[in-house]
Amino acid sequence: MKIFVILGAINAALAVALGAFGAHGLEGKISEKYLEVWKTGVQYHMFHAIGLFVVALLLAKAPQSSLLSTSGWLMMAGIILFSGSLYVLSISGIKVLGAITPLGGVAFITAWILIVIAALKW
Repeated sequence: MKIFVILGAINAALAVALGAFGAHGLEGKISEKYLEVWKTGVQYHMFHAIGLFVVALLLAKAPQSSLLSTSGWLMMAGIILFSGSLYVLSISGIKVLGAITPLGGVAFITAWILIVIAALKW
């Protein structure tokens, strides 16, 4: 449980910092298209930082739930793969990185489905 509180807080702080960097540091330096891609990365980063807190809270109710732990780790993987690939794509313009993004999306979706399954088992 504690690890997901820590990871949630670190990722929320990173999402805020990266959002500010995008708004102030990248404006005028990358195209509007890639600035929007950056913003999408930040948005999903923050959603899933909050998701990590949700996992931590649910683990307080069911501390032995491997489904919930797996969900938290999938959210972390999703942040890295989905948001991370969008950040790098925005700055580098290397379009092949877009092929990694859906893997992060699948990790996010699977994480939320595992929460549903864990809740149904209570």
